[in-house]
Amino acid sequence: MKKIGIISDTHAHWDPRYLHYFEPCDEIWHAGDIGSVEVARQLAEFRTFRAVFGNCDGGDLRTMFTEKLRWKCEEVDVLMKHIGGYPGNYDPSIRSQIFARPPQLFISGHSHILKVKYDRTLNLLHINPGAAGLQGWHKERTLVRLTIDGNRFTDCEVITLGR
Repeated sequence: MKKIGIISDTHAHWDPRYLHYFEPCDEIWHAGDIGSVEVARQLAEFRTFRAVFGNCDGGDLRTMFTEKLRWKCEEVDVLMKHIGGYPGNYDPSIRSQIFARPPQLFISGHSHILKVKYDRTLNLLHINPGAAGLQGWHKERTLVRLTIDGNRFTDCEVITLGR
């Protein structure tokens, strides 16, 4: 069983509450637009850290991370890409890969819109944790925590950080 903290679109903003809310987590996953190597470093020093770069991430972050990442967590096939869309409207850059071999969990960022949605057609859970940084038009800054136990998802929580 693993407790996962999911974050996106920090845009170089550091909030010490990230660590407070991710304290019970075994891993932290960042869905892109990290914004600075320092934010990535602080998260990586705290817990096992996985990330993809986003469209606003510069050269250093693009060297450190890939555009998409696929791995197994417990018994769950996970796919993460910053610009990914959502069920019923997957981004063209990832759509064919998702349909050819659907993951069980698809994580994306970019939209700054919090979404936790099940895709019944592909039998996958999609999570966009919204945006945790200050840059953008979102009204609430959000994070997501989720437990993966074998091939099951439990205890999905949305954490709001305020404006």
